[in-house]
Amino acid sequence: MDAPEQPQLYLITPPELELSLFPDQLAAVLDAHPIACVRLALATRDEDKLSRAADTLREVTHARDVALVISDHTLLAERLGLDGVHLNDAARSVRHARKTLGDDAIVGSYCGGSRHEGMAAGEAGADYVAFGPVQASALDDGSFAETEMFKWWSEVIEIPCVAEGALDEAMIRALAPMTDFFGFGEEIWGQDDPAAALATFVAGMS
Repeated sequence: MDAPEQPQLYLITPPELELSLFPDQLAAVLDAHPIACVRLALATRDEDKLSRAADTLREVTHARDVALVISDHTLLAERLGLDGVHLNDAARSVRHARKTLGDDAIVGSYCGGSRHEGMAAGEAGADYVAFGPVQASALDDGSFAETEMFKWWSEVIEIPCVAEGALDEAMIRALAPMTDFFGFGEEIWGQDDPAAALATFVAGMS
């Protein structure tokens, strides 16, 4: 698969969201931009909260023919009729998720900055791998996915990749020629107008 001329857009929900407000925010962004996929990425492990959020957001995404995946909870993805799962343990759960959800489901894998984990996830059946954050910060251990790795991946590996975490306009310009998707989360949801914030980032891709 050739990398698209312009990366596609992938949205990541905030770790906490207000169900009386966020669905309208999400709808506004989906109506303003062509979004490939939305990831429900709540920090909670409360099954009821996760289920209610998934049910609510699924109505918004599916009405616009946009895929909705959930972080890590493979069984919930199946039970709630979501489009798939995004796994945060690199390659470890990919085979199990694929077996549980079937060939038609989306199975994504977050691999930090490790090309080895990315390749292992792809071999295990992941539809895409996500790398990030794309630049160093004081969060976690400060490690990040280097631009050189994205370049190598785009030249050598056919599995689509997502660049996510610590995105800014400079990094978007640098990575646009060598990633298939940009994953936007806190970069837009923290702004007064998420759709307008995303438009600014999109302008930097071309």
